[in-house]
Amino acid sequence: MKRLLVFLKDYKKECVLAPLFKMLEASFELFVPLVIAYLIDKGIVAGQKGVILKAFALLIALGFIGLIASVTAQFFSAKAAVGFATGLRHALFEKLLSLGFPEIDKLGTGAMITRMTSDVNQLQNGVNMFLRLFLRSPFVVFGAMIMAFTIDFDSALIFLVVIIALSFVVFGLMAINVRQVKNVQSKLENVLISTRENLKGVRVIRAFCKEKEESNEFESENAALTKALNRAGNISALMNPLTYVMINCAIILLIHTDALKVAQGTMSQGTVVALYNYMSQILVELIKLANLIVLLNKTLACGNRVSSVFDIEVSQTEGDKTSKDCDEAIRFEHVSLTYPESSEETLSDISFCVNKGETVGIIGGTGSGKSSLVHLIPRFYDATNGTVYVDGIDVKEYTFEGIRKKVGIVMQKAILFKGSIRSNMRWANEKASDDEYLKAVSDAQAKEVVDQKGGIDGDVEPGGKNYSGGQRQRLSIARTLLGKPEILILDDSSSALDYLTDLNLRKAIKALEYKPTVLVVSQRTASIMHADKIIVLDDGHVVGMGKHDELLKTCDVYKEIYDSQYSEEVG
Repeated sequence: MKRLLVFLKDYKKECVLAPLFKMLEASFELFVPLVIAYLIDKGIVAGQKGVILKAFALLIALGFIGLIASVTAQFFSAKAAVGFATGLRHALFEKLLSLGFPEIDKLGTGAMITRMTSDVNQLQNGVNMFLRLFLRSPFVVFGAMIMAFTIDFDSALIFLVVIIALSFVVFGLMAINVRQVKNVQSKLENVLISTRENLKGVRVIRAFCKEKEESNEFESENAALTKALNRAGNISALMNPLTYVMINCAIILLIHTDALKVAQGTMSQGTVVALYNYMSQILVELIKLANLIVLLNKTLACGNRVSSVFDIEVSQTEGDKTSKDCDEAIRFEHVSLTYPESSEETLSDISFCVNKGETVGIIGGTGSGKSSLVHLIPRFYDATNGTVYVDGIDVKEYTFEGIRKKVGIVMQKAILFKGSIRSNMRWANEKASDDEYLKAVSDAQAKEVVDQKGGIDGDVEPGGKNYSGGQRQRLSIARTLLGKPEILILDDSSSALDYLTDLNLRKAIKALEYKPTVLVVSQRTASIMHADKIIVLDDGHVVGMGKHDELLKTCDVYKEIYDSQYSEEVG
């Protein structure tokens, strides 16, 4: 939590002025009981109208000045809290973007969203309330006790005993409540993850008529959250009644003790009212302090969760190289890959070489490691053993920007962002001309799609939901082609295309003027059968490598895939 305080460094003035103005307001508030005592003893009891009017005007002035001080304090505290949350969100987002695929896989999308939204909002609220109350409440409590001692020493001893007793109650309950609040935040994260998954997969849920099962699962997670909230709430709920009971008992004792003194003539009526007011002020401020402590418990729990994201160490470090002349575009030397927290290798002892300008097909069954293989080239993951070379340089020696400018990859799942077709394609080349946009669109067989949407500035909804799967794939390919990468990886990115569009796409890529090295990952033999080289994977191992005709004779896995597809088509 301490490391998050750095985001308040630009708001030092506000962090000082907010509590100071709150203490100024509290100082005027502490004078109010003395004025009331003066009003009663010197004005009402003595029948002095002038004194009454003077005391009344003084009360109005104290209230008005206190209001100005309070508004000013809240302005500064709100400014500091909002600025703190803004800086924290920016830093947190930047940290999340800096994480590699292994860290993102471990942390989870739902957890990242919860940290960015719910946890940061709780921190903002906690900072705001802390600046407003962390000095004011103790100042009023101890100030009221000191003022009571200046009025009547014996009565003030009641104040001292009550404050000590209340401190034990408040801080004791706080210690119990801390762990429960952490558990609440964890359960809340599970509910948010479940909600996100259900909203994202609502079509799949309906397709399989699983609404009832998903609803029951959500109710189960929500019930766990409710149970955790009830536990934490039951402890928090004890604070107010316990403090009220203790304060009211103290007030009863105070009035009883001071009433006897008034009857004996050793204390005035105004003094009794002043002491009562000070006791009431202590009650109000201790309730505020108790609620602040509950809020700070939640804030600390959220702060630790956010801080844990900053503590994540990125497993990948970048080098300083950007390019080198070499005939080899890609070379794998005895490469193996084991994902974090996995006990088995996903890829085992992979070795092959790809020359510049070649087209290489990668094929295999589901789960054979095709995507894992190509993800090693732009360093989405790092090989556990062995070395991956691009242009004769170990990919770990490249800068991240250098390797990812050189390698253009179209993922299995086509992702488009809210905006326009142009704004999505601009990611690959911000300085591209309209002709370059249209050329990339045409090569990706997406011209018809763009024309239907009103041109290159056609709207794109979040996630590209106003486009079909095949349209999203073609636009994703066009975006990558616009960057003119030296190495082009198509990771099963034409799976939603019909055979004719897929054929035209392959012809257009082969005719590209800048002649990229192309890796095509596919489960269709038709998509890779004309490649210069085909790599066949099975359970993370290379079981065949060569041209189409060779593999039909020498590789049983490839022949089985080919026969299954073409026998289906013939049948």
